[in-house]
Amino acid sequence: MARHDRLNVLTTMIDVGLVPLFYNNDVEVCKSVIHALAKGGARVIEFTNRGDQALEVFKLLVPYFAEAEPDLIMGVGSIADGPTAALAISYGAEFVVGPMLNADVAKICNRRKIAYMPGCGTVSEISAAEELGCEICKVFPGTQVGGPGFIKAVTAPMPWSRLMPTGGVTAEEDNIKGWITAGAVCVGMGSRMVRKDWLAAGEYDKITDLARQVLLWIREARA
Repeated sequence: MARHDRLNVLTTMIDVGLVPLFYNNDVEVCKSVIHALAKGGARVIEFTNRGDQALEVFKLLVPYFAEAEPDLIMGVGSIADGPTAALAISYGAEFVVGPMLNADVAKICNRRKIAYMPGCGTVSEISAAEELGCEICKVFPGTQVGGPGFIKAVTAPMPWSRLMPTGGVTAEEDNIKGWITAGAVCVGMGSRMVRKDWLAAGEYDKITDLARQVLLWIREARA
């Protein structure tokens, strides 16, 4: 069962502005990564369902961080169907992210008051997701659908839309500030933040430093 209610999850995502996402099949590596992200100021973590037994790894992480980092919000990503969403929620997922919009996932999440961020690449998809109760839509793949210009163009006639680009968000000041000033309420960042070479070398402090820097750029862009 989710420890944080949906309103808290959504508000935290918007307030912080950053949703780091990653997958690793080693539980201990995952613990080190998440601790590093939390130390850098990240408060919302998306564990992606992209490898063998990913949700089983997630199942082990949830009770550990309920004790170790009780304020941390843990969710799952790359969820494409209702049964997988239901399993993730039963394991304690506090939000669900998908690469595409799936009405069954939306209904399951709504029934349990779990935030759902589906991947959308058109205005029609964003509108359809909002009709299904999605408060934040994931713009995916961010660069390919039009980059910050797409978000600016969508939010001009639809200022109520809350958009989170993922895919094409890089750890560079101009990139981060470009998305935020265009109107993104938060950004999702994966391999550009949790880099494979840093994991291989055990350089978790670099993940902490980068998370802290990205959050600073987000605050500066908002100011």
